[in-house]
Amino acid sequence: MNETIRTIYERRAVRKYKDVPLTANMVEQLLDSGRMAPSAIDKQPWRFYVMTNTTLIKSIGKEIAVKADEYFHLAHGIHISQTEDTIFYGAPLVVFISAPRDSEWAQLDIGMCAQNMMLAAKSLGLDSCPVGFGKFVEKTNSYATLQVPPSEHIIISLIFGYGNEHLPVKERKKDNVIYIS
Repeated sequence: MNETIRTIYERRAVRKYKDVPLTANMVEQLLDSGRMAPSAIDKQPWRFYVMTNTTLIKSIGKEIAVKADEYFHLAHGIHISQTEDTIFYGAPLVVFISAPRDSEWAQLDIGMCAQNMMLAAKSLGLDSCPVGFGKFVEKTNSYATLQVPPSEHIIISLIFGYGNEHLPVKERKKDNVIYIS
């Protein structure tokens, strides 16, 4: 198996992190990897809001959990805010990725950008997890801290760090291919 495919197979959504900060060089490599993603008409619609202050990360995570409960609990009966650090899981790095509100293709572009970043993290010996609930930061009092202009909105947040758990590979569906001849 070549190195790229091995990295794809080994990457997991990790939700336990060691209390070890990442170097500025590592953070920049992750961001550069995201910047290398393809995008519709090469618009590169992403903007990265990077947090490394663990106190701020935890505080914003708690606010997001409360807001997520308002929206998510109603549909699923789960209380996100009643568990410890359920949004960012103690990760030392959170990256919120935004896009222009009027961009038709930005969500696809940002999905590819995020995957590049998570694969790059794995290749650097780091772990990661995409956190969809991160978009609820827009509903918090702390949102102004990010300084996101009104013309943009948060699509996803990603967490990175040195993982403190080893997850097995879960079974993958194989009955989802239709060959057209």
